[in-house]
Amino acid sequence: MKTIKDVFLSFQNALETLYDAQETGSISLMVLEELTGMSRARIKAFPEDDVPADAIEKLIAILEELKTGKPVQYILGTTEFYGLNFLVNPAVLIPRPETEELVEWVFRSISSRQLAVGSEQSALRILDIGTGSGCIAISLKKNLPGAKVTAIDISTEALQTAKQNAVINEVEVEFIETDILQSQKLKVEGQKKFDIIISNPPYVTLEDKLQMHQNVTGFEPHTALFVPEHDPLIFYKAIAGFAAEQLEDDGLLFFEINENYGKETVELLIDKEFTNIELRQDMSGRDRMIKTTWEG
Repeated sequence: MKTIKDVFLSFQNALETLYDAQETGSISLMVLEELTGMSRARIKAFPEDDVPADAIEKLIAILEELKTGKPVQYILGTTEFYGLNFLVNPAVLIPRPETEELVEWVFRSISSRQLAVGSEQSALRILDIGTGSGCIAISLKKNLPGAKVTAIDISTEALQTAKQNAVINEVEVEFIETDILQSQKLKVEGQKKFDIIISNPPYVTLEDKLQMHQNVTGFEPHTALFVPEHDPLIFYKAIAGFAAEQLEDDGLLFFEINENYGKETVELLIDKEFTNIELRQDMSGRDRMIKTTWEG
């Protein structure tokens, strides 16, 4: 019988040629949590506890998949985002920590504006564009139960996953299959305007792709990642144009952005006559998100 410490170290060592030290430690803990049913705190507190033989066999199989570059979240089929559990698969992007920062910015902005969310009559109307796994829309709805949240995506498979995640997290979100580049086709119940529109659209260029890890470019959905080299802001233009028509006066637009196009994205929003444009860096110090106001 092997101990947690033995298994952790051997698993970590087997991954050291694929990931840096911090990533190998994080992945090893994630896998041990999933297979042993122990919390991360217990794994660290009781390293001499035994790991069951059946878990060892599963660990070996997972390690072989990891060596192909497949992300651990796809192998396990789940990940955590904003304190909630989400199913993930190759039809959806794996939620990132910087997107959690974007969601947190929405909550802080709502709080500072003292917007009412308590009743159907005064409920916020929120639209998430390019929802993928549903992590943004579901996290917003979970924490703003009085809000009316709508989420759209071009992918049927992604929306199936998002709907499952809404059920798992016990929230009601309206999901619509549509292409924001054909936004005139977007029909939303009641045709009321939105108070908040939020989007983490595709923004990875070919040049960016060359710098990315194989576990992203080889496994995550390309339609949710990549944009034409000649028009890297194609989705931001479309969403900003849509938001100018579909946001209430004084409504807010939030974007996650390509760190290399912060200035260009701000200029695009100025051209579209948005105001109070704020470009914010993520915890790693990269230009990663924008908030702006539509004054109508």
